[in-house]
Amino acid sequence: MTAIKKRSDCPISSSLDIWGDKWSLLIVRDLIFSMQCTYGDFLKSEEKIATNILATRLQMLESNGIITKLDHPESKAKVLYQLTQKGIDLLPIMVEIHLWADKYSTIPPERNAIINELKNNKEAFLKSYTKLLKTASIQK
Repeated sequence: MTAIKKRSDCPISSSLDIWGDKWSLLIVRDLIFSMQCTYGDFLKSEEKIATNILATRLQMLESNGIITKLDHPESKAKVLYQLTQKGIDLLPIMVEIHLWADKYSTIPPERNAIINELKNNKEAFLKSYTKLLKTASIQK
């Protein structure tokens, strides 16, 4: 794991040093809701991440144990990225960001099902989705 120079010993600051920039959170978002992605999948996201930033963020997330690289089953030229347990443990944070955004922003229609499920029973969603993410990581 690459040592990151910490700004302080504050747990929030230390955590943000690892996953707190915009692009890293969007990569984690894509992995949470797609389970696994290729480099090309990340490039296709509507936020239009630049290739140099994507490469840097993927390397940083991997070196900090948030994601792992796997061989692609259909192409030796491609790599699959997947969350580790440490990355899966970011699910509750992503859920809270969704709920906060629902309160203060306009949510795209394709996210409404998740928001409604979270509002109905957040704990059940977290439990079942965490299990789903773990199962996806075991299968590869």
